[in-house]
Amino acid sequence: MQPDLNRLRIFSHIHSRLSITDAADELHITPSAVSQQLKKLEAELKTPLFTRLHKRLVPTPAGKRLYELVQPLLNDLQEGIIGLEQERTEPTGILKIGSPVEFGSIYLPRVMASFRGIYDKVRFDLVLGRPSDLLPKIHSGELDFAFIDTFPTRQQHYSDYGSFSITPVIEEEVVLACSKQFFANSLNSDSSFENLMKSIFISQQHDARALNNWFMHHFGKTVPRFEIALTVASHQAVVSGVRNNLGLGIIVTHLVWKEIKAGDIVVINQADTQAVNRISTVLLQDKIPTISEKAFLSHFYSAARKSKTLRRFNLCVDEG
Repeated sequence: MQPDLNRLRIFSHIHSRLSITDAADELHITPSAVSQQLKKLEAELKTPLFTRLHKRLVPTPAGKRLYELVQPLLNDLQEGIIGLEQERTEPTGILKIGSPVEFGSIYLPRVMASFRGIYDKVRFDLVLGRPSDLLPKIHSGELDFAFIDTFPTRQQHYSDYGSFSITPVIEEEVVLACSKQFFANSLNSDSSFENLMKSIFISQQHDARALNNWFMHHFGKTVPRFEIALTVASHQAVVSGVRNNLGLGIIVTHLVWKEIKAGDIVVINQADTQAVNRISTVLLQDKIPTISEKAFLSHFYSAARKSKTLRRFNLCVDEG
């Protein structure tokens, strides 16, 4: 049995004032209407909630207990309604965002910090993972939206792609690279197909499909078999392996920007254009973004244009 919420609200006013007349004045209804609702509530609960003492009401033990249960609920409801109103007029509440591990770990926290410098009522719940982890969370409503990387060499298959609205936002350059020492000693500074295919590699996948796609992109053919020194499902670990002369690895340039500029890491250039990993915002199709979501994405685009670090990416959309 679920008592009527309006009757519980009237009961709360009666308990606070201990007077039918005063409760009626607060609620802007007649005392008889208040008295009638109280009688119906007592009948529903099959217990008296007040003892009538002349013109004064005294809560019964059941009345006291009901008030202890109802009042926090009504307070939370009122605060929630106020919060809903604020969310329509200004950025507030919790933004639940998904992101690739490296991008979310390195770049998003600084953007979130600068955003909270403007909108301090917004909090963040950041979930890091692969598209296969994040897309179901968007679909179920666990995430408001996510930054999803769609690196073409991964050959990812997303179920029910039609359920999502996908907007490309930035692209990161993907290259085959090695340390300066490895390039000189192991490759003899020779980046021809014949020499590269005999070299040592680091891979994020056991089937080395990212490496094979790089060779197809640059040479139009794949390598029958790679000598893999390390297979690890972590981009940061691949970068570390490259830095420590372990072999050639597929990496994104923004993570080693200074080392590339200094010549400590060598990019194997075999084409005018490198492959790119596109990062897109993904949300449920037909979803109307909240004012907080719109404000954050606009702030992200602005921060990307102003930040020396984020300018290493290519923005796919205009600010705002």
